[in-house]
Amino acid sequence: MLEINKAISLLYHKLELWVRHLILMLPNLVIALMVLVFTFVAARIIQKTTEKVLPRFSHSVALNNLVASVVYTAAILIGIFFVLSILQLDKTVTSLLAGVGIIGLALGLAFQDIATNFISGVIIAVRKPFGVGDVVESNDYFGTIERINLRTIDIRRVTGELVKVPNRKVFENVMVIYTHYGIRRVDVKGAVSYGEDLERVQQIVKAAVVNIRGMVEHKDVEVVYEEFGESSVNFLVRFWIHYSRQFDYVSARSEAIIKIKKCFDEHNIQIPYPMRKLDFAGKSSERLPEQLQILKEDNPENGQGS
Repeated sequence: MLEINKAISLLYHKLELWVRHLILMLPNLVIALMVLVFTFVAARIIQKTTEKVLPRFSHSVALNNLVASVVYTAAILIGIFFVLSILQLDKTVTSLLAGVGIIGLALGLAFQDIATNFISGVIIAVRKPFGVGDVVESNDYFGTIERINLRTIDIRRVTGELVKVPNRKVFENVMVIYTHYGIRRVDVKGAVSYGEDLERVQQIVKAAVVNIRGMVEHKDVEVVYEEFGESSVNFLVRFWIHYSRQFDYVSARSEAIIKIKKCFDEHNIQIPYPMRKLDFAGKSSERLPEQLQILKEDNPENGQGS
């Protein structure tokens, strides 16, 4: 019974000390609460102001949202640290800072790939090497950029599939931006017979590839011969077009092929078919008539038909 009374007395004294301490801290609590409310209001105002000002300097929506969120979070953290200082919890502030550092290190190691993609996305948003609507090729994926965010680049392939390429791979690997200069060269391969006048063919092809939709006028059409093929002389036609989407390229190439074929038909220029020469001059050729006779005997219907 005596021990119970001592315990109750000890608890009573503890509660009395806490109440006294609370009464002494009451002004600080009121001030801290006011500071906390003011912190959230001020942080929201700062965020809204940042969202309005940033578009004047950056056209990246993802980057603007990121900066506004970081500013809002930083304002909240500063306000919380002020509240803890008012409540004379300096040791708690130090412990929180140490804990934040340790937690940040642990999260950085655990989510290294996510952090790398995020940082790469920030760099891409700041540098802006490409934009939505550009035709690009990255990591063996060719298509049009549909969206750029802080984690992935969304590429719509020409066959319709949507590919989400991580920013880290885009940042580390080579990317070809076909629409960067707004023009692109079109290459069309062809072939003519060995019996044709090559200089005449060259002039006819140059005259044929004119007035193609989207052609760059100040760049000349080039017709060059590449090699002696098995049954033809192969040539290459090169010209430039204004390029903003992949259809511009395939449409211009198709139109060039049609024009070249029409001109060849008008000028009786032959496009040879592949030819194969069978050589029976070896020893096996001496037995060829016998082998044909055996085939006829085995297949009398084929023999009669021939």
